[in-house]
Amino acid sequence: MLTVCNDAARVERMLEDGVLTCPPCGGVLRKWGYGRRRSVFGPGREPGPLFRPRRSRCPGCGATHVLLPARLLLRRADAGAVIGEALVLAAGGRGSWAVAAALKVPPDTARRWLRRFRGRAGQVREFFTRLAAALAADPVPLEPAGSLLGDAVVAVAAAADAAWSRWPLMSTVAAWELASAVTSGTLLSPDAVFARLGDDLSVLAVT
Repeated sequence: MLTVCNDAARVERMLEDGVLTCPPCGGVLRKWGYGRRRSVFGPGREPGPLFRPRRSRCPGCGATHVLLPARLLLRRADAGAVIGEALVLAAGGRGSWAVAAALKVPPDTARRWLRRFRGRAGQVREFFTRLAAALAADPVPLEPAGSLLGDAVVAVAAAADAAWSRWPLMSTVAAWELASAVTSGTLLSPDAVFARLGDDLSVLAVT
């Protein structure tokens, strides 16, 4: 899985120009068909157009990668911005039923999002706190939010602020899209993959 920008035409050009590289070996990725068509729900649970993710293959090591737009999370039917808003509401003290009502999603769906995020909130807080510190010109300590989930949400926002300050052209990229990019879309997945801070953070620039 590799997170890319939301512009499908741009992703095609990047593949043609050899811009996208294989995470395991650094080889140049090439086009390799498409994944299964799927629906994605936007705000208000409104269904968007069918989406078919581009697949790619590395000729060097033979690995294949699904190219997931930063607006989406792996194996989630709702846009990342919607899920991010659910987490922000929960950080503000709302329970799963209130979150579900506010976003017009099924209560079980909201409950799964919150349970999954709470299960790794400590890891998320630590990673995005370090990411914010690595990107900020003058890092400042983050204020406690009153809960582990809240602290994680604050850290995600701080990392996004730091990225926008460092790369002003990225200011059009939403915070939760950046969070998707640096976790390869696995923010709510059991096997979350976090980018290494030692990298050149090109995963962010791709977004």
